[in-house]
Amino acid sequence: GSVLVRPRLAARIANRRAANWTLENAPWAPAKAGRHVTAKLAEWGYRLDSVREANITAVTVLLARAALTDGGRRISLHLADQDHQALILVLSHQAGHAPEGEDLLREVTGLGVVSCGTDTDQEDGGRRRWALTDLGG
Repeated sequence: GSVLVRPRLAARIANRRAANWTLENAPWAPAKAGRHVTAKLAEWGYRLDSVREANITAVTVLLARAALTDGGRRISLHLADQDHQALILVLSHQAGHAPEGEDLLREVTGLGVVSCGTDTDQEDGGRRRWALTDLGG
């Protein structure tokens, strides 16, 4: 729901962990984003099987790559977990772009996410792309 879409609101992320990173707009940023997410989930105690880890990495890479196409100098990556699910959110901080095509969301959905979406962040005008993934028991 909408609560999960706004992880930067401190009051809304009580009882869940969150981490975030800023990445420059560079060719290696999507892969780095994927490594950040899987490393943090491991640090939080999740033991992901290889398929799930590969899917979470792929989802993160897709979201980051899409955010980079908005053309900003940097993107920010946010990760939060709750009830064996992880929210992966990427902000582009770049305003004024055409609506997202359905291809990205279709591709992300194909990687076994619980839900995903894209919208415009009212605070900085950039686009948010997010996916909620299941981390298993």
